[in-house]
Amino acid sequence: MILNFLKNPIIRFLLTLLLLYIAWFLIYNLWLHPKETVDFFVINITIGVSKFFLESMGYTVFTGIERVIGVDGTSGLWIGDNCNGMSLFGLFSGFIIAYPGKWWKKLIYIPIGIILIEFMNIIRIISLAILDTHSRAWTEFNHTYTFTIVVYGFIFLLWMIWVNKFSSKIASLN
Repeated sequence: MILNFLKNPIIRFLLTLLLLYIAWFLIYNLWLHPKETVDFFVINITIGVSKFFLESMGYTVFTGIERVIGVDGTSGLWIGDNCNGMSLFGLFSGFIIAYPGKWWKKLIYIPIGIILIEFMNIIRIISLAILDTHSRAWTEFNHTYTFTIVVYGFIFLLWMIWVNKFSSKIASLN
């Protein structure tokens, strides 16, 4: 009975996804996050690229305080570990790994997806920094709601592109 249950491709996908999530959770929380090296690396890239684009748009930007970026005249944005995109990288990678497809395609698609997710996070930081020049309340609202929906929607779009264009076994979950 259990073997028949595990033969169901949807159940296998969900169980694989659950196991990958648990593995990512343990690796991140017990090893990567305490060292903070990867978190700081991603945050520094996000701040550096965001600063470049904001200054290219004519804004005077400050970044001297660790994890903070802001437009002069504002209190700035503090980028915490929850907002650096690491959990999104893990979520995206888990969906791609768990879904059927050729491994060599996954090894190409996952890094491309992570770079695109990071780019979305940079757009989010730039947008929030600009919003912060006009209204702190709008900054908080968009951080909490708008950009959460946009970023998760983008990850879902990337996954759907994988499912429809790159997965070698599209019909296997039917």
